[in-house]
Amino acid sequence: MAFLQHTLSNGLRIIGEYIPHYRSVSVGLWVESGSQYETPKENGISHFIEHMLFKGTEKRTARDIAEEMDAVGGQLNAFTSKECTCFYAKVVDEHLPLAMDVISDLVLHSKLDEEDIAREKGVVIEEINMAEDSPEDLAFELLMLAHYGDQPVSRPILGTVETVSAFTQADIRDYMKRMYCPERSVLALAGNFKWESVIEQAEKLYGEWEKSGVQKPETGTVAVPPTKLTRQKDIEQTHICLGFPSAKIGSKDIYPLALMNSVYGGAMSSRLFQTIREERGMAYTVYSYPNSYTDTGMLAVYAGTSPEHANEVVKLILQETENLKVNGLNEKEFVQARDQLLASFILGLESTSSRMNSIGRRLLIQGDTRTDDEVVEKIKSITLDEVNEVTKRVLSAPFSVAIVGNGADEVEI
Repeated sequence: MAFLQHTLSNGLRIIGEYIPHYRSVSVGLWVESGSQYETPKENGISHFIEHMLFKGTEKRTARDIAEEMDAVGGQLNAFTSKECTCFYAKVVDEHLPLAMDVISDLVLHSKLDEEDIAREKGVVIEEINMAEDSPEDLAFELLMLAHYGDQPVSRPILGTVETVSAFTQADIRDYMKRMYCPERSVLALAGNFKWESVIEQAEKLYGEWEKSGVQKPETGTVAVPPTKLTRQKDIEQTHICLGFPSAKIGSKDIYPLALMNSVYGGAMSSRLFQTIREERGMAYTVYSYPNSYTDTGMLAVYAGTSPEHANEVVKLILQETENLKVNGLNEKEFVQARDQLLASFILGLESTSSRMNSIGRRLLIQGDTRTDDEVVEKIKSITLDEVNEVTKRVLSAPFSVAIVGNGADEVEI
């Protein structure tokens, strides 16, 4: 079934998937604001704003926001990625008007009080410190820097202690004026709702939201020579990351890459997991996963192991990579990976939250309004030859490396 769609006069796009047999509904406001679009001095401001918008509005205190949603058993949250920020709620269908009102109130009428800003800086800095204490997160951030150099895509979503500490109320208001605008936002819904009522309320809530008149910043991610970065850290394990250039969002390679990844390191039955963990017992965590953005993509590999096993684990990763590159997937692996991807996608459709997430993100980032059935048919149409062609091309490319831990400089790769 096609999605319901409407665009307000100010450019705000509204998309809905009506599911009459559900009693829940999920709604999210998606804004094209993320670390990809920040200047070096602004790094982390998208995420910081996400925090600040829960600190009170002109008519609701932070406590009011929490109590109103709790009173109806609703869920209210938000997240920031490199390319978007989403404020979302899940409620019983009769409470959708409240959820829509609260979300619009957060985004359009937050007070951004200076005392709250000062207090929240401490919270976000602790979040940054927590990420610093997670070697896996640290290794991935280092890999992004090794793979892309100093470009917007490689900057951390959280920002740094230095940038966050320097944010002012004026900085926040200026950034929101440029980036929080209806023409680069999407209101997405999935579940049980009355479409006419949704449009009527959206007109009231967002109709006066003014366009920014500012063009979206160009990210312009460019390829850089592959590099190796290491960071000595006094911890028990050595954390190893590899990054291969791969498919960007919207590429025809996205689904073949997902199938390949399932066989490579994306599942418990994958080659990396079976070889390194199950057969050798050299790692508890080992996996691969694709990262796709609007103008670039990277297939990342991660393994955490003891320093004495680090070189052997690297050797095994490279052996499995070479084997997959040269010989490709076999028919059994291909069928299993395709069925696994289909099942994962279909099972995700059981939740209104995941359905809202899917249609909102796709429309905002890609302008894509394909239905779930069309996605399923696309996955079913993939051939083994397509997957193996993508596999060979991706795994033949020069790769970047990041290593964190004791003896990081001594790992040979």
